[in-house]
Amino acid sequence: MSEPIVTLVVVPRERFSCTQASLESIYEHTNFPFKLIYIDGNSPTKVHRYLEAQAQEKNFKLIRTDYYLSPNHARNIGLSHVDTKYLVFIDNDVIVSPGWLAALVNCAETTGATVVGPLMCEKQPIHQRIHFAGGESHIVVDIKGRRHLREKMYKQGHQVANLRPQLQRTQTELAEFHCTLVRTEVFGQIGYLDEQMLNTKEHLDFCMSVVQVGSKIYFEPDSLVTYVPGPPLEWSDLHFYMLRWSDAWTLASLQRIREKWNLSEDGYFQTKYKKLGVRRVATIIKPFIRQVSFGRENKPLKRLLKKWDRKLNSFLTNRYEKMLPQRKIELAPIKKTALANTTTSELAQLK
Repeated sequence: MSEPIVTLVVVPRERFSCTQASLESIYEHTNFPFKLIYIDGNSPTKVHRYLEAQAQEKNFKLIRTDYYLSPNHARNIGLSHVDTKYLVFIDNDVIVSPGWLAALVNCAETTGATVVGPLMCEKQPIHQRIHFAGGESHIVVDIKGRRHLREKMYKQGHQVANLRPQLQRTQTELAEFHCTLVRTEVFGQIGYLDEQMLNTKEHLDFCMSVVQVGSKIYFEPDSLVTYVPGPPLEWSDLHFYMLRWSDAWTLASLQRIREKWNLSEDGYFQTKYKKLGVRRVATIIKPFIRQVSFGRENKPLKRLLKKWDRKLNSFLTNRYEKMLPQRKIELAPIKKTALANTTTSELAQLK
C-alpha cells in the first residue's frame, strides 16, 4: 500500500469525556488511508490509559503533556510531526460519518483548495442540527479608515435533512477548527498557528491568513461531522473546561486579533466583552443550580456562584501562567511535506 497522504491531528477542545466515542467513530467510519497523531493534554488517568491502549493497538502516535493545552498550542505540537500532503485538525469531541475524510480530500484535489471544511453539525442527536455550512471572515474599512471584522456562519440551526440536498461545494471564507482539512505546505508561508490566540477567534485568524497568501477555502457538504459539546461534563472535565474558557484567555485572544489585524474596538468586541464567562455559566453553574433547586431558577444562588466562578477562574489562570513557561514544548521549524502529488492508487480511494 502507498503511504497515506493525510494525517489526522486530534486535539483537546474543552473536555475529555467524549474521547472514546470520538476516536471510535474515526476508526469505524474512515476508509480513506490516514495517519493519526493524538495530542493528549493532561487528560484524566482513565482517559490516558484508554489512549495508551488504543495507540498501541492501532499504531498511532500519542503525544502527552502533563499540563492543559490551549487549542493552537496543541495543534502546533501535532503539526510539527506531520509529514503528509494534507492534515486534518479535529477536536476530541467530534463524531464523524462514513466517507467524511475522502470527501474532504476529494474537494482539495479537485479544486486545488488549501483549506476544506465539512458540513458541521452540533449536539445530540448527531448529524441533524447544522452548526456551520461555510461562512464569512473578512475586514471592512469604513469611510473614516477604521477596520472592522465581519464574521458570519451560514445555515446555523437548520436541520440537515431539510437543507443538505440543496447544499453544494463552494468557495468560502471560513472553516472551523472543530474539523478542517489543510494543505500542509501552506504553513511554510504562514508559519505555525498563532499561540497568542488562546481560546477564541483563532479560526478567523487562520482563515484570513490563508486568504492573505492567495490560497482558497472551500466548503464540502458531502463530508458530515458533528461536534458534541457539554453539558453534561464529568467532574474530571471541570478544571480544563474552566481554564479553556477563562476570562483571561478570552480577553487575551480578542486583544490579539484586534491588534494583529489593526481592528477598531467596535460593537463586535464590546459584545464579546459583555459575554465573558457565559460558557461557564451555561455549562457548569446553570446545571448545578437546576440540580440543587429541583429544576427551579435560583437567582440569588446564581449571582453568588458567578462571583465565586470569577475568583476561581482568575486563580486557575494565574497558576497556569506561572507554570507554563518552564514546561511548554518548543517547536522545531516547520517541515516541508515530502508528498507533493497524489498517486493514482490514492485517487482511486476517492471514487
